Amino acid sequence: MNKRNALKLIAAGAGWTAVTATVGLGLAGCNETKQSFNAVDITGADYARDFSLKDADGKLRTMADFKGKVVVLFFGYAQCPDVCPTTMTEMAQVKQQLGADGDKLQVVFVTVDPARDTPEVMKAYMGAFDPSFVALIPTADELAATTKDFKVYYKKVDGKTPTSYSMDHSAASFVYDPQGRLRLYARYGAGVPPMVADIKTLLAA
Repeated sequence: MNKRNALKLIAAGAGWTAVTATVGLGLAGCNETKQSFNAVDITGADYARDFSLKDADGKLRTMADFKGKVVVLFFGYAQCPDVCPTTMTEMAQVKQQLGADGDKLQVVFVTVDPARDTPEVMKAYMGAFDPSFVALIPTADELAATTKDFKVYYKKVDGKTPTSYSMDHSAASFVYDPQGRLRLYARYGAGVPPMVADIKTLLAA
């Protein structure tokens, strides 16, 4: 074999190796499994990305405060008769069922009734479910801006007296991964085991 033919064979072999490597990478990409969730996957959504609200101690909170944890954020109010206490009870059970990973879960409760949900009220309310749960108390203007950004509905429903009103509001939860990215929209009533599974998936990523 002369030198010219040898060089041609080497070049051809190199080209085939490159093609093989490229195909191999392509196949590896195809074999990557996408994360599967029970809640609605809204990864990449251009809303509900962050907040800047004071907690019951008057400290300004943002998503960055909870980096490294899965955050479950819910909008409600302390005098809510059913949806809110049910959701908070379930989240307390979720944290318990996570075992050692329970410390990597942060529940955040944003009140839609700041007129009645004072810091004292919210501290007691969160404490009834889990002392680690954080309550955020916006001003009326902050509430309007935050719910607009999160695409959350709320409306005051008059009662028999000026202080006996109720609040209609969205009942789902927003779930963020440990990097603070919005990932899931968990509908009300989905149950504890599905939420536990989704949080474990986010923590394992």
